[in-house]
Amino acid sequence: MADTAVAPLSILVAGASGFIGTPLVHALREAGHDVTTLVRREPRTAAEFRWAPGRRPLDPAVLDGADVVINLAGANIGKLPWTDAYRDEIRRSRVDATDTLVEAMRHAAVPPALFLSGSASGVYGDRPADALHDDAAPGTGFLADVCTAWEAAANAAPDGVRVVTLRTGIVVGQGGGALAPLVPLTKAGLGGRLGTGGQFWPWIALEDEVGAIVHLATSPAAAGVTGPVNLAGPDAAVADRLTKRVAEDLHRPYLFHVPAFALRFALRDAADDMLLSSQQMVPTKLLDSGYAFRYARAEDAVDAAF
Repeated sequence: MADTAVAPLSILVAGASGFIGTPLVHALREAGHDVTTLVRREPRTAAEFRWAPGRRPLDPAVLDGADVVINLAGANIGKLPWTDAYRDEIRRSRVDATDTLVEAMRHAAVPPALFLSGSASGVYGDRPADALHDDAAPGTGFLADVCTAWEAAANAAPDGVRVVTLRTGIVVGQGGGALAPLVPLTKAGLGGRLGTGGQFWPWIALEDEVGAIVHLATSPAAAGVTGPVNLAGPDAAVADRLTKRVAEDLHRPYLFHVPAFALRFALRDAADDMLLSSQQMVPTKLLDSGYAFRYARAEDAVDAAF
């Protein structure tokens, strides 16, 4: 992975307890940086601050001395079904958290130099014919609309704050992530192709997701990066490669085919947004800034998760 800055930085993280946030905070602290986190419960240490995005303002003093703010807050899109109420929560949890952070930046004595704010591959919608570089325009669909609003909220940060929006792909790692729901089915011998299996899934190993964020937050080589950044592995892979590798790693058969209509019947529009859409993301900015992937092949990322 890429190097970190020599001088320790003060970094504030929102969404620090999640699948990505937990190892990210650990990696930043291991690298010698001073990390504080925002929590929704009573703080347990001096490095935690309570907040309630969308319900009350964040004290701007929490940002005092922060060089970097990293925002990963948002409701889990893998929680199904997407009822109307939960769709609203998916959107509000992201936009409200970002609005709350940006408003605190506006009132901070010295706002952070860098704001890394979450986004996702869903911003592109279904784009089977396109190679999607970092500045590709948003597509259509529920998640595309959510991500567009999420990024717009981040880009409202005050002048002088460099904004990077993290267009994260399908994160592959132990204990969670996008492949987690497939594991029990595969273990039960029900693994198989989803839809045609030919849709591009913009995968990234959890270790590289964390490593890329650390790189963007701390490495001098990434100091000129701004705007959307694709967090996806350099090896374009279709869904069938990943789901088949899960079966191979678990030593289970790969016999079934779940057609698109069956997925849509079971999951409604979540099937298209999460499983059937095709997004061939190219991590141009990340590679150009010197980031070296630990797992450059999709199969290697899946292997590392089992």
